[in-house]
Amino acid sequence: MSDDTLLVIAVAGVAALLLLILRAKVQPFVALVVVSVGVALAAGVPAADVVKTVEEGMGATLGHIATIIALGAMIGRIIEVSGGAHAFAHALIDRFGGKRTPLALTVAGFVLGIPVFFEVGLIILMPIAYGVARASRRPLLVYALPMGAAMLTVHAFLPPHPGAVAAVEAIGASQGLVLLMGIPLTAVVVLMGHLVARRLTRRAYPMDPAVYAEVYGDQEPGPDGGGTGTAGTNDAAPDLTASPAAVGDGHRTAVLSRPAATATGIRPPSLGMVLTLIVTPILLILLGTLGQNLLADGSPLRAVLTVLGAPMVALLIDLALCAYFLGARRGWSRAHLAEVMGSALPSVAMVILVAGAGGVLGKVLIAGGIGDAVADVLERSGLPALALAFVTALALRAALGSTTVALITTAGILTPLLQRAELSTGQLSLVALAMGAGGLAVSHINDAGYWMFTRLVGLDVPTGLRTWTVLTTAMGLMGFALTACLWPLV
Repeated sequence: MSDDTLLVIAVAGVAALLLLILRAKVQPFVALVVVSVGVALAAGVPAADVVKTVEEGMGATLGHIATIIALGAMIGRIIEVSGGAHAFAHALIDRFGGKRTPLALTVAGFVLGIPVFFEVGLIILMPIAYGVARASRRPLLVYALPMGAAMLTVHAFLPPHPGAVAAVEAIGASQGLVLLMGIPLTAVVVLMGHLVARRLTRRAYPMDPAVYAEVYGDQEPGPDGGGTGTAGTNDAAPDLTASPAAVGDGHRTAVLSRPAATATGIRPPSLGMVLTLIVTPILLILLGTLGQNLLADGSPLRAVLTVLGAPMVALLIDLALCAYFLGARRGWSRAHLAEVMGSALPSVAMVILVAGAGGVLGKVLIAGGIGDAVADVLERSGLPALALAFVTALALRAALGSTTVALITTAGILTPLLQRAELSTGQLSLVALAMGAGGLAVSHINDAGYWMFTRLVGLDVPTGLRTWTVLTTAMGLMGFALTACLWPLV
């Protein structure tokens, strides 16, 4: 079969995927499997081998990422249920002071976004933003916009989030190097995004009356981005003790009170405890990566660090620490602890399946020869691998809406080209980060995260596009620029 025919099949497959997800509203997992089977048959994969190809693609992908995603979700769930996320955010607000409360919430979004999925993080932290806005009399968007963008940035760039994990494994990059380069890169993007958000929120925007009533009651917020309350003139953190809030889907979240103690009389986890538990698996993975690169083969220390630094082992150790320090030590029974861990799995089950289905599509592209045909075209385009990764992920993100699906599909399309380019592990890790930058950008009306954020903040569609979409796109471009700056160094 000619390359031109294979390219037509590839384009038709992507078009069919878009139609199924956007027009027919087919669940992405089902759409990916259906398109994969159709592409395999059209590309000439023998009918007897189609099912085998699907199984191999699913198994190879989930064998790498299913455990990592599940363990990461369990860690995030324990931190959430124990009150650690709320306590962490409140502690940061206390330390940063009233003038820098937006920055405090941005930092909270960045740090808590590592173990907690984006949607869950919004539900946890948005009531705190409600309370701060109510107490300070400043517009809610001042606090919520940089905080939400920080969580989405981590979701797009860093493991253990599913899109990042799947992309790293698919192209053969290193989880450790992605974290080593990605954490400082992401931190810079988040801080730059905070500055952009400050400019975007200088003017007042219309707000949904229902959300407005939840945040401010019958009182008026400040008429402009600076507000009229004490937040702009007082260094003390605002009092959050009388700030109940509700999310836009009708169910109430926890009442915003500074968490001196839980209902059982047990004090919530400290900032240091939560931060240590979030950082522990990252440090273990980084130590494993450094050991493999700096220590000699056969070294006992290298062997130990390699095992401890494997992402699955690092997350398993951290899960045990979370279970003890945030659960058992604070009075949780074994049954309750098991229930909390189990409650994390339903929300990520479909994410895991979507990631596996993305692996199926990648396997089909390779088995049918489409991968090589696409690689030839991309190679002739003259664009470097880093730019191709960013542009492809950005285009799929804009078209499909889902960051996870965009990253997985991009990895499947580019893997043959990246294998042919013979890039180093460090360069492949930067390519994975460039994909993350593309997956961050252009969050708009086909993205569930866009609707969730705008509903919680009370924005209409034009305002959401002028604020949330502009900010995420600007941060995606910043992320790609930083990866390009790092490229000569690896």
